[in-house]
Amino acid sequence: MVRGLVLDKKRGNILKMDRHKYVKVAYHGFKEMPKEDKLATYGNTLIRDSFDEPDYALIDTLFSLAEAYLFAQLVDFKDKNPGKIPPGTDYGRMYRDVRSAVDLCHRDGTLKQMVAKDPGRYINEDLSILPMLKMLRESGRATFLVTNSLWDYTNIVMNFLCQNPNSVGSGVGIYDWLENFDVVITGSSKPNFFHEDNRANLFKVEPETGMLINTDNGTLLPQIGSTSPRIPSNGLRKACRVFQGGNVAHLHRLLSIESSSQVLYVGDHIYGDILRSKKVLGWRTMLVVPELEREVELLWESRDTRKELQRLRRERDLVEDKIHRINWSLKFEVIGVDEKHRLYAELHEYETQREDVRCRHQLAQRELHQKFHKVWGQLMKTGYQNSRFAHQVERFACLYTSQVTNLSLYSPDKYYRPSEDFMPHEFDILSS
Repeated sequence: MVRGLVLDKKRGNILKMDRHKYVKVAYHGFKEMPKEDKLATYGNTLIRDSFDEPDYALIDTLFSLAEAYLFAQLVDFKDKNPGKIPPGTDYGRMYRDVRSAVDLCHRDGTLKQMVAKDPGRYINEDLSILPMLKMLRESGRATFLVTNSLWDYTNIVMNFLCQNPNSVGSGVGIYDWLENFDVVITGSSKPNFFHEDNRANLFKVEPETGMLINTDNGTLLPQIGSTSPRIPSNGLRKACRVFQGGNVAHLHRLLSIESSSQVLYVGDHIYGDILRSKKVLGWRTMLVVPELEREVELLWESRDTRKELQRLRRERDLVEDKIHRINWSLKFEVIGVDEKHRLYAELHEYETQREDVRCRHQLAQRELHQKFHKVWGQLMKTGYQNSRFAHQVERFACLYTSQVTNLSLYSPDKYYRPSEDFMPHEFDILSS
């Protein structure tokens, strides 16, 4: 599975579509749908389907890839073993069961416990993270971390990423990584965190014990019977403040943010991180797309193939134009018998040429598609159109990159300017 797919819960189908929501690749479980079935199901309707909840599920996170695969397995199992499925169980019920089971793994700590025991098995090590954070802070920028994970798990993962080898498996008592942040907010419940009307309380976290302390917008509150707030009993001398819960208004106050454009927010979840922070808040956003590195490598390797595809497409257009002109002449113009025979001979020649070009184009396109992924093809493309996933990236991510540490390859003072957009009538003139 790849990101950007859509699950049809009712029919048990998995779809890849372009930015206009036309279905280009469709599978029922692990079986490819014939073109006729695909068109009959998704192409011959008077009203366009929105392909959204509740009938469809969007596969946009790395977490959801496993869910999609498990759903496809169950669809195949149901089709091949109808007697082994409880009566009345449809594809939609199967999807809900998968979703509930995966949610339970997250809620009961099963997944986090496994990762905490051996972070190196599940998390890619990146030695550039710490230098990047130090560079940003030395440039005078404030840095923050907002995560849905609670403090105990956050501390283990961040110790691993910031290269504290003594912390593996526990993370207890080691908090050096906090020096790289001004504010850390755990248990944030993104994407709800990005709504200012979300009334979640903001608690101060005591790193040593994980104890939560009441605050008023980040300021410690005195307990009843006391005139001053309880000061956490720890020996930490960190500028970083650790919290749990709250909403984006709390974060703005804690960092003294006056304008949305002051924030560059980096995340890897198109809905949980990027869409809300961009659409609701107007923050500058950067989407992390790890798949991009392999995609770019393959794009470089397939440059000649792509040029050949463009040439074949132009050739096919020219041949079809000639066929249309001849058909027009034969149908509407007054011409002699000899001229008519000549035009019919030319028409046959051009139709043969068109079929030859079409076959060569189709073969080359299929080979290119399978080079990226044998089933779904290129992540950011569906045929010649941008894929639905690419469309989301274009709309909501100011920047996108394969890993956050690519920021360290440029000065913190760099201004990232957008590339020029071309309309179809401009492209051949201005892009050459």
